[in-house]
Amino acid sequence: MTDAVVLAAVLGVAAGVVLTLLLLLSRRLARGSRDLGSDAEQAAYRALHEASLAAPHLRGGLGSPGVGRAARHLRALLGSTAVVLVDGDRVVAADGDAEGTDATALRLAERVRETARLQVFMRLDQHGGLGAAGAPLTVDGEVIGVLVAFANPMRAALVRAAGEVGDWCAAQVELGELEVSRAALAEAELRALRAQISPHFIYNALTAIASFIHTDPPRARELVLEFADFTRYSFRRQGEFTTLAEELRSIHSYLELERARFGERLSVVLTISPETLATTIPFLSVQPLVENAVRHGLEPGEGGGTIRIASRDETTHTEITVEDDGAGMDPAELSALLNGTDDAGAGTTRMHIGLRNVDTRLRQLYGPDGRLVVETNTGAGTLVRMRVPKSQPMNETGPA
Repeated sequence: MTDAVVLAAVLGVAAGVVLTLLLLLSRRLARGSRDLGSDAEQAAYRALHEASLAAPHLRGGLGSPGVGRAARHLRALLGSTAVVLVDGDRVVAADGDAEGTDATALRLAERVRETARLQVFMRLDQHGGLGAAGAPLTVDGEVIGVLVAFANPMRAALVRAAGEVGDWCAAQVELGELEVSRAALAEAELRALRAQISPHFIYNALTAIASFIHTDPPRARELVLEFADFTRYSFRRQGEFTTLAEELRSIHSYLELERARFGERLSVVLTISPETLATTIPFLSVQPLVENAVRHGLEPGEGGGTIRIASRDETTHTEITVEDDGAGMDPAELSALLNGTDDAGAGTTRMHIGLRNVDTRLRQLYGPDGRLVVETNTGAGTLVRMRVPKSQPMNETGPA
C-alpha cells in the first residue's frame, strides 16, 4: 500500500514537471513567433524571399535553362495549385499539379497574346473546379510570354496576384536584357578603344623598333618585349576591370615605345601613392588618357613636353590624374566632345575618341559623379582627373 502511494506521488510529480516544461516551451514558441513579427509581416517576408529566389532565373529570359526553378518559386509566391510559363506556342516551365494542363495553358496564352490583357478561365470542364488565370509578360509593349496560374477554386485575389506577378516577371526579364545590353556596350567601347590603339600606335611602334635593329640590337629586343607586353594587356579578354598597378605596367610599356620615337623630347613624371596600386579600375581607363596626352598634347609640337601621372588616396576614393603641358584644346570643343553634340568637329571627335569613351564608361559605372574632370585651354596643356571608389565588391579584377 505504501509503495503504491509513493509510486503515485512520483508519477504526479513527473506529470507536473512535464506539464511545466510544456507550458514553458509553448511560451517560448509564442515569444519566438512574436519576435518574427505579425502574421502579415511573416507573409510579406515569405513573399519577398520567394521573389528574390525567382529573380535570378528570370533574368536570363524565358528560354534560359533555369526558368524551371523560377516556376517553382512563382508557384510558392502565388500559393497556387500549379504555375505554367508559356513562350510563344510552347510551355517552357511548369511546377505543381499541372499534369494535363499544358493544352489549357497554351489556349489561354493565345488569348492573352491576342488581347495583351489578363485572361481568366474560372472553371475548366475537364478538370472539375480547377480554374486558370493568364497574365501577360510585356516588355516594350510586346507580350514576350504568359504566366498561367491554376487553382481550385480560382479566387479573385489570386487573379489580381497573377497580374501583379506577371508584371514583376516581365520587369526581371527586361532587367536581364539591359544587363546583356550593358555588357555588349562595354565590349563595343573596348573594341573602339582597341581600334584606336591599333592603326596609329602599332605602326609607329614597329617603325621605331625597326630603326634600332641594325644600330642597337639589344635596344630593339627590349622594345619588342615591351611591345609584346603592351599588346598582350590591351587585347586581353579577362573582364571589364583591372587594378591600377596592372594598368600602370601597360602604360610603362607604352611610354617606353613612345620614348623610342621621341627620345629626350618626352619626359614622364610619376607620383603614385603605394596604397592606391590595388584599386580596382575599369580596364583601359587610364591608358587612353596617357595616349591622348602624347598624341594630341605633345605630338603636334616640335619641342615635345612632359606628362605627369599621379594617384592619391582620398579615403573612400582613389584620384588619378594625367597632365600634359602640350597643345590643349578649346573648352567649348571639349564640352561638345564629351557630351556627344554636333558642335564637336569630326576631326576632333576622331582624335579624342578615347577620352570620350572613358568618360562614358565611368558615368555608366559610377553615375554622374564618376565622370572625367578635364581642365584645358588652347596652348595651356590638359589635366584629366578621374575618381574611382576604393570599394567595389561587385567588380572583379583579372590578371593581365
